Amino acid sequence: MAGTWRQKTAGDRDDRPGRAGRAADAESHEAGPDPQVEATAPDEPSELPKRSWGAVLRRTIREFKEDELADRAAALTYYGVLALFPALLMLVSLLGIAGESATQTVLDNIKQLTPGSARDIITGAVEQLQASSGTGSVLAVVALLGALWSASGYVAAFIRSSNAVYDMPEGRPVWKVGPLRVALTVVLMLMACLSVLIVVLTGALARQIGTALGIGDTALTVWSIAKWPVLIVLVTVMIAILYWASPNAKGRGFKWITPGSFLALVIWMIASGGFALYVANFASYNKTYGTLAGVIVFLVWLWITNLAILLGLEFDAELSRERAILGGHPVHEEPYVPPRDTRKWSEEDRRRMGVESTEAGRGGEDTR
Repeated sequence: MAGTWRQKTAGDRDDRPGRAGRAADAESHEAGPDPQVEATAPDEPSELPKRSWGAVLRRTIREFKEDELADRAAALTYYGVLALFPALLMLVSLLGIAGESATQTVLDNIKQLTPGSARDIITGAVEQLQASSGTGSVLAVVALLGALWSASGYVAAFIRSSNAVYDMPEGRPVWKVGPLRVALTVVLMLMACLSVLIVVLTGALARQIGTALGIGDTALTVWSIAKWPVLIVLVTVMIAILYWASPNAKGRGFKWITPGSFLALVIWMIASGGFALYVANFASYNKTYGTLAGVIVFLVWLWITNLAILLGLEFDAELSRERAILGGHPVHEEPYVPPRDTRKWSEEDRRRMGVESTEAGRGGEDTR
């Protein structure tokens, strides 16, 4: 059953234009695990046995190396830098409408969240943009378009990386991937703006609510503590959206918070704190890089951020693989999740996802 569609030859497929779409849709349903695997696999991660979690962790580490995710994180860092400064320009333009105090609030929070030299790079850029911005609304529109274009490059790179993580060739046509890339960029930028609004505007709102309820500044005190968990949840959801929409892999529906997105956030927080401590006490970036030390520290921190995000994605992918294995899917057979689309698969892709993976599934042993 699991390998029935893979035993078909290329000549068996009907490639006539009038039926190409239906053939691709049927193939995308047949590729991947058997329906019986889905029926018998655990529904929730909490249902996995303890030995499965160990297998997931070991495969995550192994696949992290094999998928060259450290190099992919470096590529995402490049696109992230291209997207960052147009986004800062948009942020400054929007904050110009709210007033100088709002900008200062954002800068204060940036100083709390980023390591030493990296915070100097970001705050310096914001202050320079603030000093040179005199046409708020026009500048905001121009910056929005620039940030959208630049940030979509990051999303496109993440889509490619997510397909590599799931060992899944990109099968979606351009007219699907293009709108997805832009829509995903817009959603993430809106959520990023919402994060800023939570930090900047809701403090005054909390004070007004406290005054209306007769509890004075107590509401402000409560919110000053509560806003950080809210921001953590919001960032986790942003990561979960990336994980769900990017790969050409059909999951089991959108999850607001996945084990991988939560793991990515925890790793990022720990790694950022450790890196900040290292830079402040042990590093010699100033001696090595001189005036470029701040830039280098910022790039390393951004690379660590993308590394954590990709590691969380790999963890989610290996959870999906383990779930399929527990449902009866061969250990080494790919794909272990159904593809969303196969229309752009080349013959090499079809061969690799078919014959080779079937042979590996029959001949391989469970190395968990």
